[in-house]
Amino acid sequence: MAQSAVAQPTATTPDIPAKLPIGAIAPWAVFLGILMLVLLYFVGAEQGATSLVSGEGVHEWVHDARHLLGFPCH
Repeated sequence: MAQSAVAQPTATTPDIPAKLPIGAIAPWAVFLGILMLVLLYFVGAEQGATSLVSGEGVHEWVHDARHLLGFPCH
């Protein structure tokens, strides 16, 4: 008489990921936030009276992104 092997479930505990301390994330979050604000300024407001850079160079570089994001420029 042959015996058949049956798989038996085993109890395993899931691995708990290590927690990142806020002190490690905060400087990167602040840096990325400032970077996003600078990019938003150049795409959305760098022309006319609020222009930091003279000429139309920045406007031409971000022209398509400006329209894509819904900022008027004409």
